[in-house]
Amino acid sequence: MEFKQFYLGCLAQASYLIGDAGEAAVVDPRRDVDVYLDEARARGLTIRHVIETHLHADFVSGHRELAARTGARIYFGARAGAAFDHVPVKEGDEIAMGRVTLRFIETPGHTPESVSVLVLEGGAPAAVLTGDTLFIGDVGRPDLLGARVTPQELAGQLYDSLHRKLLSLPDSVAVYPAHGAGSLCGRNISSETSSTIGEQRRTNYALRPMKKEEFVSMMTADLPEAPAYFGRDVALNREGPSPLSTLPAPESLSPETIRERTARGEVLLDTRPSSEYGAAHVPGALNIGLNGQFASWAGTLLPIETPILLGADDPEHVAEARIRLARVGLETVPGYLGGGVVAWQGAGLPLAATEQIDVSELNDRLSEDPSLQLVDVRRSGEFESGHVPRAISAPLHELAARVGSLERSRPVAAICAGGYRSSIATSVLERMGFPRVTNVVGGMGAWTAAGYETTRPRISHG
Repeated sequence: MEFKQFYLGCLAQASYLIGDAGEAAVVDPRRDVDVYLDEARARGLTIRHVIETHLHADFVSGHRELAARTGARIYFGARAGAAFDHVPVKEGDEIAMGRVTLRFIETPGHTPESVSVLVLEGGAPAAVLTGDTLFIGDVGRPDLLGARVTPQELAGQLYDSLHRKLLSLPDSVAVYPAHGAGSLCGRNISSETSSTIGEQRRTNYALRPMKKEEFVSMMTADLPEAPAYFGRDVALNREGPSPLSTLPAPESLSPETIRERTARGEVLLDTRPSSEYGAAHVPGALNIGLNGQFASWAGTLLPIETPILLGADDPEHVAEARIRLARVGLETVPGYLGGGVVAWQGAGLPLAATEQIDVSELNDRLSEDPSLQLVDVRRSGEFESGHVPRAISAPLHELAARVGSLERSRPVAAICAGGYRSSIATSVLERMGFPRVTNVVGGMGAWTAAGYETTRPRISHG
């Protein structure tokens, strides 16, 4: 059996190529599909099947482009209602490729049409591709459909899919999900990208023995708001997105043009690392570095229809940012700042800087400056696992809605796990008018490694 996982850190997204006897299937493809064509060619395979485990909300799929370029058939769960030619699959339907058989298992819960794909080799179950039904250390959210189906109803279906179907598989079966750590499709997904049914049975909090009512209550409590782009991506995936080649390339724009267009409401997106952004940037630019989960955070923080102008001018950098934005359905990218910040400064326009401090300096300031406001922009579960004393929890995706609790006249420092999300946060705060903002380099990882005090909430045992 030919098998390869493609893991895209930018989206915390996994896709797969499976093949035998000269043909292959691709499962949950990302929008830019050349990687699958190249891999299949290198292995002497022809892509005949393109499988979607569900209508993805957090990225735009390449199913139609991949099918158009290979002649492959597209497979969706029967309840997907895709608006193009596809094969609607139901429980027990199979695809045979030599000694490999792909058997569809209907596993609703994350979405009504969700399916998992059981991979059999020589008739024996070897792996299961679980989509967003079962993650490593977590399970899929049941609340991403709006009012069409209630989260409680989907959570009940998810319980049945997990306990009656996936957990009935042998413990030795490998588990390959569609997402890893950082995805908003779960609450606290592991950084591991594969596991086994047996290991998940033992360690996954959502699979511990419990009644359905308890599971439903747990899965529907304290869920973060779904990013606005999720609904758009579902619609694009149901309709079939246009090929990447049809999207216009961004044009080089002068500093004066950038200034005029941002004044009209277009967003300047600075995709450089936090150190470069902090040293000098265009005032009001939003910093989301390409070196992290760029696409997910861009989709979460940027309005869907607002034109995006890129702050970097390196051609490869611009092209990469363009593709990553398209992966989450952000397609309106008309231009970039030709010459970057050097050109901006050369045009006589002012630059801004954001202070960067290490955890030692943070510790000193917390001791010496009672006015300092420390904002922890990690997710709630991360915050509860341990945080800096005096820190205020404001998860990055909720930061703009929570700034009312901060005083603009006082300094603000932002901290996360390692410094990536906190740099994004400093740019959000700067755009909202906070005059004294600092990024904590190294984040909680460096704070803990240095041995500084960490606060954990007390757990009540009733």
